[in-house]
Amino acid sequence: MTRFLPILLSITLLAPGIGQAQTKSKKFSNEGEFTSNCEGPAVDEDGNVYAVNFARDGTIAQLSKKGNASFFVTLPKGSTGNGIRFVDKNTFYVADFTGHNILKVDMVTKDVSVFANEPKMNQPNDLAVTASGHIFASDPNWKEGTGQIWHITPEGKVSLAVGNMGTTNGIDVSPDEKKLYVNESVQRNVWAFDLAPDGTLSNKKLLHHFEDGGMDGMRCDVAGNLYITRHGKGEVAVLSPEGKVIQTIQTIGKKVSNICFGGKNGKTCYITLQDRGCLETFKAKTAGREWAMMKAFIANSKK
Repeated sequence: MTRFLPILLSITLLAPGIGQAQTKSKKFSNEGEFTSNCEGPAVDEDGNVYAVNFARDGTIAQLSKKGNASFFVTLPKGSTGNGIRFVDKNTFYVADFTGHNILKVDMVTKDVSVFANEPKMNQPNDLAVTASGHIFASDPNWKEGTGQIWHITPEGKVSLAVGNMGTTNGIDVSPDEKKLYVNESVQRNVWAFDLAPDGTLSNKKLLHHFEDGGMDGMRCDVAGNLYITRHGKGEVAVLSPEGKVIQTIQTIGKKVSNICFGGKNGKTCYITLQDRGCLETFKAKTAGREWAMMKAFIANSKK
């Protein structure tokens, strides 16, 4: 068990799904500020939201708690961001789908560097991280309708975790870090793998199959439910750990591409909309796993 996991589990036990969550999203940022590759998002320790491709591709914006967006960093020439994930309170990684990189961004200096590069990647799309810093990148080949999953160690060593899949897209780790979830956008499957502490994946099982609509980014809450963005369908579907749809949130835009958790109690969801070029928001019943991880990062840094 990692040093952050006990804190994460304690938050899970103290955060049952109390009260009613929104069934529709509402506006968060101004429409048209982001390109059609609007993606990300992720939240820092102060509650600011980060999303990629602000005004032009190859940029990352910081959005205040009120949804006001401004430039944060510009990525190196030839790089275009997609998924963003924090690995500590001062560092986040970006899936660079045109540069075949995992980029590292220092929050303090705003330096952007290549953390991992793999020429065999089709286009790293979204990222999942463990508390100890293992990274998993979904890697679809849209033209061929195939995909794979890459594992990047905390030291930056890249290896193919799983090949011969469909169009792998949304990806995340369960709160107890014993499962890795990944969806296939075109095939509309959500898969669960057993996850070993060293990052090895095994025992692939079908968690859910959707009969219609696409899928994009997804995130776990601390209870193990999966919040899945349904690209083209204009909704976020919530799956229980058993694979049952337990809630659906309608979005204003149709091309919802990714999601993250933030807010004061970790129950505020921020979603990126590629057709509207902005972010929307809604309230969840339960706090997000990544919000709990950020709290653990902050607590650990004070020790």
